[in-house]
This record gives sequence, structure tokens and C-alpha cells, in this order.
Amino acid sequence: MKAVVYIHGRGGSAREAEHYRALFPNDTVFGIEYEETQPGETSAFLAGRISAIQKRFDGVILIANSIGAFYCLHAGLRAEKAYLISPVVDMERLILGMMRASGIDEEELKARGTVQTPVGTLSWEYLSYVRTHPMRLDADISVLYGEHDELTPRGAIEQFAKKSGAALTVMKNGEHWFHTSEEMRFLDEWIAACEKKGRKNGN
Repeated sequence: MKAVVYIHGRGGSAREAEHYRALFPNDTVFGIEYEETQPGETSAFLAGRISAIQKRFDGVILIANSIGAFYCLHAGLRAEKAYLISPVVDMERLILGMMRASGIDEEELKARGTVQTPVGTLSWEYLSYVRTHPMRLDADISVLYGEHDELTPRGAIEQFAKKSGAALTVMKNGEHWFHTSEEMRFLDEWIAACEKKGRKNGN
């Protein structure tokens, strides 16, 4: 029996893992709750929890959403498969965009350490971590991306897919947050198709 481990996005909950039980009826589905701190700490926490689960099962299938996928990509994880839903793969661009919108330059952020802004908290430590820690995930990766994702440009997700060898699926008219009935149906069919293909290939 395999473990299916779900990592939620910002504002989400481990309870969302319940949705995936029907897609993996022969496996055990877990949702991991976590708090967002500095990325290294959050990624290390998730790595520890997933490592503990791996010891109890024949394999791990990872499902990670949005910034949850970002933390997993920085956790040095090894999994059989990884389904990444709207993964944040260009955090540096997002942070720099927040800085520009708030009128904060790098010198000021470095001097102050953290800055509270109307669009969120800016952290020099966070930005430095992103710049010095490359993403790495040892798994057969499949990515689901909404055509109108407002956080990650199409070019960035395509570059990530090419570099990581991930299979990329783009939902026409989809957004970053997959939550409507149409989006969730597409998501379910995407996972089902990937699983069917994997079984045909002996994975």
C-alpha cells in the first residue's frame, strides 16, 4: 500500500486531503498541516513529516498545491510521483513584484530585515533563501496549470517543466486557485488520466 500525501496552499487546510481519497481508493491518504515561517524551516518540517510516512508504506505519491508545492520543491524530497497543482515556481519574481508595488528597494529591505506592507510581509531572509536554494524534487512530476494563473507566468511554468522533466497540463480558462466545480472536475480527470497512464507503463 502506498501513501498519498497532500500539502495544501496558503489559506488551505490538511482537511482538503479528503477530496483525494476517492481517486486513490487502494492507498492511504494523508494531509499535512503546517505553518508558514521561513521557507527553509517550513520545507524542513514537511520533509520530516513525509520521511516518517515513507517508512511505513511501499511508496509515496505527493500532491502539493500552490505555495505548498513551493515548499516541497525546496525540501529535497523523494517520491514515486508528484502532482503539483498551480505550483509557485518563481518566488523571486513574486517578491520583487511586491517590493515594487510597495516602493521598497533591496537596500531598504536588507537594512530593515522585514517590512509589513498592504500586500503582505516582505523578508530579506526569505528573498535570500529563494536566491540561494535551487528547487529539487526527485519524483516523476506532473504539473497542472491554469491558463489564467495570476501568480506564475506561462513562460515560468514551461521553463520549470522543461528543466525538471515534468509533464505539463494547461487548463484553458483555469485560474491559480482550482476550486470551481469545472476546475475540480478537470483536476480529478487529470489525476485519473495520469494514474491510468502510469499503470500502463508499469509505474
